Amino acid sequence: MINPFSIVIPAKNESAALKNFLPTLTKRYPDAEIIVINDGSTDNTKEICLENGVNVISHPYSKGNGASIKTGARAATSKIIVFMDGDGQHNPEDIDRLLAGIENGNDMVIGARQGLKSQANIFRGGANTFYNKLATLITGHRIKDLTSGFRAVRADKFREFLHLLPNGFSYPTTSTMAFFRAGYSVSYIPIVVNKRVGESHLHLLKDGVRFLLIIFKIGTLYSPLKVFFPISLIFFGLASAHYGHSYITQDRFTNMSALLYVTSVLIFMMGLISEQITTLMYSKK
Repeated sequence: MINPFSIVIPAKNESAALKNFLPTLTKRYPDAEIIVINDGSTDNTKEICLENGVNVISHPYSKGNGASIKTGARAATSKIIVFMDGDGQHNPEDIDRLLAGIENGNDMVIGARQGLKSQANIFRGGANTFYNKLATLITGHRIKDLTSGFRAVRADKFREFLHLLPNGFSYPTTSTMAFFRAGYSVSYIPIVVNKRVGESHLHLLKDGVRFLLIIFKIGTLYSPLKVFFPISLIFFGLASAHYGHSYITQDRFTNMSALLYVTSVLIFMMGLISEQITTLMYSKK
């Protein structure tokens, strides 16, 4: 097994869960560098961490799950970082399997949730299934769990993309797509997660909108032209259909047809420019 390695745990008001699994984690991996990012908690999250002898970094206010991940990634001193949630869903014994995947030459190993009981609810389970299929279609790689927060990474490669990671909950999506886009090796291990301790920080309406944004982000983050080009073709088809109709019925080329053709060209050019920007964004400095 890889040793030493760092474990980064973002936590906001997760004292109940941390009290249960931190003793198990520290006993199982006494040599690991365990860092809990206390993201503006109002409970005794910090005290629980100190009682268990783990490193704790406190944000003065809540910055978000992604911001906590970035703080932990910057603070970790090991070459390998394991990220896991602070709500008690992830089993410490699965860390060995993640590390084994890194030892086999992968740059990122993700715990892919299996079964309905590993999903918070039907809505999130359906959304995650849709994300996985969409991301698989866009990247050409089979993606088994795009939004899992349980993963092991090579620290130097993960830090290359810190500037891309959002401060909210979609850091797993962004980091996975970034690794695929950069040509790094990504693999999955099947896991079954526990029921979270306490209430979820996700909200149906608010995060439903966020899920829709992630759908577009998946495409534009990996290859913008794969998103813009089909939309451009749709407008081109509408323009051609409108022109055909107006030519037959009015024997002329209308302003609406011109507008639709121009829109088609503009969307294609936006996609082309975005593609070049994305290429530069992923270029190593």
